[in-house]
Amino acid sequence: MRTARLAGFLEVLLMSLILPFSLSAEGVEDARCIPVHAINPENLAFKAGERLDFVVHYKWGIINSDVGKGYCRIDSAVLNGRPVFHCSAGGRSARFYDVFFKVREDFQSWMTVEDLRPLKFYRDTYEGGYTARNTYAFDWTPGHEMIDAAITTSKKGDYSVRIPLDACTLDLPSLLCVLRNLDFNKVYQGARYPMTLAVNDSSFNLHFTYLGKDQKKLSLGTVNCHKLAVQVVAGEVFSGDADMFLWLSDDDNRLPVWFMAPILYGEVQGRLTGYSGLKHPFNAFVE
Repeated sequence: MRTARLAGFLEVLLMSLILPFSLSAEGVEDARCIPVHAINPENLAFKAGERLDFVVHYKWGIINSDVGKGYCRIDSAVLNGRPVFHCSAGGRSARFYDVFFKVREDFQSWMTVEDLRPLKFYRDTYEGGYTARNTYAFDWTPGHEMIDAAITTSKKGDYSVRIPLDACTLDLPSLLCVLRNLDFNKVYQGARYPMTLAVNDSSFNLHFTYLGKDQKKLSLGTVNCHKLAVQVVAGEVFSGDADMFLWLSDDDNRLPVWFMAPILYGEVQGRLTGYSGLKHPFNAFVE
């Protein structure tokens, strides 16, 4: 196995969970944003105290094995005296793979309760000796919208950058929370929808395509799902020649239950293995 690929396993999981979607700052439709349900605490797809657990699986040649674990948790918090949601997502390589290439990932986002607008983002990454820390402060002052980003990496050291910010731009964990409120009554099969994602020191204008309904078999049971194809950015993990596929539970929770991503060497899959603290009954199982 090429150890360089292990660096991307957990990142692929986290990107698949929190990559694909954005919305307007008021939580209503915008020409540049995908359609979502009205965002307010009463009809959100989640509540504070929820936790989701995942396993990452890798296939390449004779290798066909689980290689790591990930999680996502949503809590209540206070930021600068303001009640907020705190979404944290993390992952780690399995102990056996630590010998070859140790991976630890920590992504956190603080966002407004009333419209899921991100206010602060933090990332701490360790990948086989490479380290990266990102801290975002979102400035939503009208006419001066920017992300003030403090970046530290083992390759470039410390530096600061300002990232352009518009109403559709979100960080990774807040994108997951927005994804959970996607309105499938206003998403059409085969149509492409834009998304804006801030990662590291840049923002990316990408898209996803809704592929219709499908089913996925988990250890928890077979789940009715919505299937999406998600555009990815070519780089050290993805070739950019093929989309990532993501399955979301067809119920009020909109849980990410499975993903499949072709990467430069092989294929990575991820599956939901456990959950707790759901706001709604998990009733997407096939009876």
